[in-house]
Amino acid sequence: MDMPEMDMNGMNMDMSQPAPDWMPSPHDGSGTGWQPAATPGHMWMKSVGAWDVMAHGVVFADYNQPGGPRGAGKAESVNWVMLMEQHKLGRGSIMFREMFSAESLTAPHPGFPELFQTGETYHGQPLVDHQHPHNVFSELSLYYARPISDKISWLFYGAPAGEPALGPVAFMHRASASELPMAPLSHHLQDSTHTSFGVITTGLDVDRFRIEGSVFNGREPEEKRYGIQFAPLDSWSARLSVAASRNWTAQYSYGRLERPEALEPGSQRRQTASVEYVRPFASGSWATSLVWGRVHKVLANHNLNSYLLETTADFKLRNYAFSRMELVDKDELFPGNPLLPSFRIGAYTFGGARDLVQSRLWQLALGADVTFYTKPSILDSAYGKNPVSFQIFMRVRPALSHHEH
Repeated sequence: MDMPEMDMNGMNMDMSQPAPDWMPSPHDGSGTGWQPAATPGHMWMKSVGAWDVMAHGVVFADYNQPGGPRGAGKAESVNWVMLMEQHKLGRGSIMFREMFSAESLTAPHPGFPELFQTGETYHGQPLVDHQHPHNVFSELSLYYARPISDKISWLFYGAPAGEPALGPVAFMHRASASELPMAPLSHHLQDSTHTSFGVITTGLDVDRFRIEGSVFNGREPEEKRYGIQFAPLDSWSARLSVAASRNWTAQYSYGRLERPEALEPGSQRRQTASVEYVRPFASGSWATSLVWGRVHKVLANHNLNSYLLETTADFKLRNYAFSRMELVDKDELFPGNPLLPSFRIGAYTFGGARDLVQSRLWQLALGADVTFYTKPSILDSAYGKNPVSFQIFMRVRPALSHHEH
């Protein structure tokens, strides 16, 4: 599909040409995932000959202070940039997409301090209370879409580094998480496959529905974040999405991941369901996501569940209020003691930001957030009775979209 133009105030996609108004924004989703068409786009766009060229991304420079005995403050940077090049090809269109991150330099191993976070490894040991940095090559993909009839089109997505049809739109691309530097605690139960080294996806758009399936490499990236680690495409997933209107999207997905964790034998079955809502209003917008994710560990024969609600409101195009609330089952907090059960952790983040600079091309904001937790009392000796974490950050990103010819 061709890129829709922005209207003159830069706020909303004009979905009247040529894509119908229920189609998702092609620049704000991740992989082949759908996000509401009403999502505001912070990106640079330019036509170069017959190509539409786009770039977007964000840099957070922050001081992160987790609370409690396991907390250790750190200055760090969450960052990524995505480039997209789209061209008409036959009856359809082809898009190349590249996403890069410098987090391996700006948050060197073991990564970003985050209480109760788990997943992946550091020096051959499971990461605990840290979020791993993302890979230099987070996406290198080809995306082709071709209409079959007025209401049916076919899609193909192939990537040496990309995202299979499993889970909601990845957290760093969700409008509801646009002001939150930190990854959700539920990341590895919901959207951790957003960087898989080897993905093939195909599917159909039928009116307002998308049904798709993927084969992919389900193994988590290794500790060296600057390479592409190919492996057999022995995992699979399927996803059904619906774009009910410009403001709503929803999805359900199911997948089987073979040996996703480097230090844990066995496969996982993952289910996710999510609803995303975006509502532009005069001089602002409001975005909310509700996500459920479940991982069934086949060898251990037990389930881990996660529930997430996050929201971001933009007032007067300059002021932002945001929150994220989660309940997550964690069974990797004490990897040296496999007899300990899983624990239900609650994390409740509240924060705000304000743009200090708004130019035609970019925005600079100052923000802060604070996180409170709930946990079983048995964890008090390790984490303290009432740990509280906070962040102070600067955020730089492109201005709301405009298009140059």
